[in-house]
Amino acid sequence: MPRVIVTDTLRSYGAAHREVMPSVEHRSHKGLNNRAENSHQPTRQRERAMKGFRSVGGAQRYLAAFSGISPHFRPRRHLMTATEYRAEMTTRFAVWDQVTGVVGLPATA
Repeated sequence: MPRVIVTDTLRSYGAAHREVMPSVEHRSHKGLNNRAENSHQPTRQRERAMKGFRSVGGAQRYLAAFSGISPHFRPRRHLMTATEYRAEMTTRFAVWDQVTGVVGLPATA
């Protein structure tokens, strides 16, 4: 049983809370649940961009593979200086080149 339920300001949440879990504290504020609301946002943004897929299954298969690769190229930039970010990305691209077997291949112009 949770200690607290955090919702936005939709009024029906209060009524449902009183009926289902009256002993649990209910916090209702327009910004309190932003972390929960945004936790799936990167996936939704990618799904929105997948409009060209013929089926939902195809998009989901692509996203399943892509979700493991994407974080490699999206470091937590807000925690780094620009110099640290550039160095980190150089390292990550070098690792990617090794993983994909691109290292040692001639560059195309």
